[in-house]
Amino acid sequence: MNTFSGATLSASLNRPILLKDWLDQHLLISLARGLTTEADMRSQFAAFIEVFLDTLESADSLDANRPEWVAVRTFLGEMTSHRARQGFTPVETATFVFSLKQPLYAQLRDGSDDPAALADWSWSVNQLFDALGIYTTEVFQRSREAIILRQQEELLELSTPVVQLWEGIIALPLIGTLDSARAQVVMESLLQTIVDTGAAIAIIDITGVPTVDTLVAQHLMKTIAAARLMGADCIISGIRPQIAQTIVHLGVDLSGVRTKSSLADAFAVALELTGTTKLR
Repeated sequence: MNTFSGATLSASLNRPILLKDWLDQHLLISLARGLTTEADMRSQFAAFIEVFLDTLESADSLDANRPEWVAVRTFLGEMTSHRARQGFTPVETATFVFSLKQPLYAQLRDGSDDPAALADWSWSVNQLFDALGIYTTEVFQRSREAIILRQQEELLELSTPVVQLWEGIIALPLIGTLDSARAQVVMESLLQTIVDTGAAIAIIDITGVPTVDTLVAQHLMKTIAAARLMGADCIISGIRPQIAQTIVHLGVDLSGVRTKSSLADAFAVALELTGTTKLR
């Protein structure tokens, strides 16, 4: 019995009892969090038991990195990504794997009359579950990073709305700090709206921008230049006295750009430029 046999090890395990003993450890805690349902938990746990024991039955070793364990790693990867979206913690996700040790050891102990073989199998099983638990932690981290990145991108899009004020006139109200990442989203949103609406005038309102430094000024000039290439003139509104002084001190040349102190003034100029003398 010192030679590893996945089929022998799998045959010594009672699947229904293993599932029940393992699931009982999680039901109360997981259901109390309200992140999933009992039916979903039973389905998920049962599916893992099946893929784990089916793999074990045909495996030549308990090395989680071997090709025969790909199905188990794939299952854990998909489950971990799903749990990350549900709101489970990385510890709770890794515990999903680690907690299977206890009921599995109990069955191995009860079904073995060879202490040496039991010790060898227990150590190998322990290493297997440690590797699988660490794998879920790595996948969880990547999943959370992907979720956070997607949320940041969505927030950037929400924070840069382009609105159509009038036929041929659009406005982009900016609120908050304008960094490089957000500046790129601003430019893309503005240019796409120019294409979609055929706007001739774009008002960039910076009333909500707390400070204007050299970097912000450069982003604004690049956005204006890109809009002009698309056939739209730009007006910058929201130039407060403090911002005007800052722009002068920075030596930023806005002589070729129309600027106004308020969005209303910029809108009035835009109406004149488009040949609209009064509101219809």
